[in-house]
Order: sequence, then C-alpha cells, then structure tokens
Amino acid sequence: MLQLLGLPESASAHAGEIDRIVLSVHWLMAILLVGWGAFFVYTLVRFRAGANPKADYHGVKGHASTWVEVGVALFEVVLLIGFSIPAWARRVDNLPAESDAVVVRVVGEQFLWSFHYPGADGRFGRTDLSLVAADNPLGLDRTDPAARDDLTPPTLTLPVNRPALIYLTSKVSSTASA
Repeated sequence: MLQLLGLPESASAHAGEIDRIVLSVHWLMAILLVGWGAFFVYTLVRFRAGANPKADYHGVKGHASTWVEVGVALFEVVLLIGFSIPAWARRVDNLPAESDAVVVRVVGEQFLWSFHYPGADGRFGRTDLSLVAADNPLGLDRTDPAARDDLTPPTLTLPVNRPALIYLTSKVSSTASA
C-alpha cells in the first residue's frame, strides 16, 4: 500500500514504522482538510448576507466545535505518544557500539554536506573553524596526530549490512567538538 502512495521502497529496518506514522499524519490532515472545508462552505451558505440581513450578537450556543477540537487534539496526542515517541525511543535505545559500527561525522551547512571518517586509529582529529578553506571544508587540523589519517571524501559511503553511527552537526557547532 505504501508504494501506491509514492513512498520509496524501505531501505532500513525502521522505515516501515516511520512510513506508517507519516501515513497516519497524512490521513489526519486529509480528514481535517475535508472537515474544515465542509465547515467553511457551510458557514458561507448559512451566514450569507441575504439570509442574515441583521447581525446576531448572541454567538454560538452549542459545543460541537469544542468537541471536534478536543478530538483532533487527542488524536494528535495518540500519534505523538502512541507512535512517534516509542519509535524514536527504540531507535536511540538500541544504538550499536562504536566498535561494531562505521562511525562518520556529517557536517551540514547551507547547500552542502561534508563527511569525516576517522582513520585507521579510529579517532577523529581536531577541527578548528579558523582552518576552514576550500580544500579543507571541515577545518581539520592536520597537525593533530589523530587527524593525520582521517578521511574527508565528498560523498557519504557506507557498507551494506553493517550498522552506522552518524554524528550530525552544523559547521559552527562541529568546531566545538574534539
């Protein structure tokens, strides 16, 4: 069913769960769109100037709209607490050990991702914002012994069937890490 909606083929173990959450949110939004659209058309017809030449200052006496709003809020809470938070918790509680995974620092900036792999020593070298240049987008300090064997390729490459830990930062915050 998810392929019928244009979602790509699952490429990870948790993709199906995330796709179901996305699908649930889209169904909620579709129901809200239809519901509020119908309500809008109803109010246009019901309260048009020809049918109501004089303003009514008494306001709404029913509580139907309050119950609809409470229902929507409860459904959103169920989506958040019932689906999204448990899905997130399963991902962060089951992280592989660094020794069992490929570890990569991914540094984002406007329109660009930079990738930093530790070398054979398994340690990331020091970065410094003052060292950022066209040939050194991460500001890697090559005088640091841990940085001498580090790799900074232009693309992210990960092995198949091996866990990966990706430390995602922005260029400004990544300079604070050692």
